[in-house]
Amino acid sequence: MSRTTRLTPSLLRVAACTGIAALTLTACGSGSGSGAGSSGSGGVKVGLITKTDTNPFFVKMKEGAEKAAKQDGVQLMTAAGKFDGDNAGQVTAIENMVAAGVKGILITPSDSKAIVPAIAKARAKGVLVIALDTPTEPQSAVDALFATDNLKAGELIGEYAKAAMKGKTAKIAALDLAPGVSVGVQRHNGFLKGFGATDKDVVCAQDTGGDQAKGQTAMENCLQKAPGINVVYTINEPAALGAYTALKAKGREKDVLIVSVDGGCTGTQAVKDGKIAATSQQYPLKMAAEGVQAVVTYAKNGKKASGYTDTGVTLVTDKAQAGVTSKDTLYGLQNCWG
Repeated sequence: MSRTTRLTPSLLRVAACTGIAALTLTACGSGSGSGAGSSGSGGVKVGLITKTDTNPFFVKMKEGAEKAAKQDGVQLMTAAGKFDGDNAGQVTAIENMVAAGVKGILITPSDSKAIVPAIAKARAKGVLVIALDTPTEPQSAVDALFATDNLKAGELIGEYAKAAMKGKTAKIAALDLAPGVSVGVQRHNGFLKGFGATDKDVVCAQDTGGDQAKGQTAMENCLQKAPGINVVYTINEPAALGAYTALKAKGREKDVLIVSVDGGCTGTQAVKDGKIAATSQQYPLKMAAEGVQAVVTYAKNGKKASGYTDTGVTLVTDKAQAGVTSKDTLYGLQNCWG
């Protein structure tokens, strides 16, 4: 899914291996050696293609894949788009990895539909393809999907927001992702379902691309359109922090409830600091690690992973609401990413 891509000092270190300026195929970390490993898996190559290599979510995903590859003694090849939405770059990466002889490819699709023909060609050549985080359209275009249940993630914060409003009439602003992106649609719909609302109850909806600056602009626009907004759903925490900035500028930060999804360390800290009321935390490291293990299993005995594997989601808040299961920010910060 679209996620904010901000370059931090820690990400600059990652960039030295992955290459930020262009989508390139690399073998780094555990994958740069000979590939000799345990249980006859030496020489096995696993590909990981993310939407970008600067977003903390995908940096953590890569770390999870690297750790799993090292443990299993396989070579990890990585590639990433120049930007979120770089389908052409991901197609090239698939072609390069197939040519390099990978046994399996893990991919977070930038365009869930446009990537399908390239995936089909890879699978036709015997390559196991697993989608991480974002499903393809159709989902059956890949062998398996390892991801957060984004509908559930949205439902959790919707249920929380409903309980936190304590019967007050809600005027909802939805700071969404972008039209037609499955992750954004699922989270949005999940929030409304959990809240017991429909799109008719949303007084302002704006797309943010998951970007903090765009989130701020979107919130400013919504406050002009509907000054009485008291609940803000956001696609992710960068958008939530942008909304908070806009609300604070208007002196509204204490009387508007902001809820979000992702569970990155910056976002979880914002929950602890009271800027965001609650967030649904997901686990990119687990997605990647389980994906690598699935490819190793396929290489060993030909057994292919299939269907959907839910890698988990947890509601994180320090202001628990009756009837809504949650963990506090101590747990959230111990399990966050980025």
